[in-house]
Amino acid sequence: MLTLCGFAASNYYNKVKLALLEKGVPFEEELAWVGQTDTDASPLGKVPYLKTEQGTLCESTVMLEYIEAQYPQHPLLPADPFAAAKVRELLRYLELHLELVARSLYAEAFFGGKVSDDIKEKTGQQLEKNIAALAKLTRFSPFIAGDTFTLADCAALVHLPLVGSATKIIYGRDYLADLPVRAYLKQLGERPSVQKVGADRKANTELMMQRMKA
Repeated sequence: MLTLCGFAASNYYNKVKLALLEKGVPFEEELAWVGQTDTDASPLGKVPYLKTEQGTLCESTVMLEYIEAQYPQHPLLPADPFAAAKVRELLRYLELHLELVARSLYAEAFFGGKVSDDIKEKTGQQLEKNIAALAKLTRFSPFIAGDTFTLADCAALVHLPLVGSATKIIYGRDYLADLPVRAYLKQLGERPSVQKVGADRKANTELMMQRMKA
């Protein structure tokens, strides 16, 4: 039995959780807030991390690769090597060139902090450039990498709403509005796995905000 450790308000946690649900892999969840993690399992104290019968794994993309290889049923990567590489390319792009860039805005957008005008300007320019490039990689036909739900959708589902919300709050407009993201997310929202992840995320986010106020 796998045990996914972390908290359901985390987009990276939910990326792995969604893959497990989509593939029908049995797993348990173990609540671990930042600062309360097993540093042997996750040396940097990050979430999520995954407990397996062979040991622990950290880094969410590594977990996705392990789950896909260990549990090949209901594959989330195409069998064709090039097509699989294109899914991995898109997944990496979403994380490094969108979510990681937008993350510098989160303190002000979501947590009541303050971000300098210089950071806002540089981040906005970088996001506009990167989102224009993303449009050349995505398919939305109907899934982000083509006609099949893949690991790239697991990443897109958890990252795109944050990027869109952060830019709308900070800059007054959703930088993703020119892409069919809203219709895409609405379609994904019809999947039972996505509904489960969303409900758990909402409940855990409320708990997290209560902890922050305490």
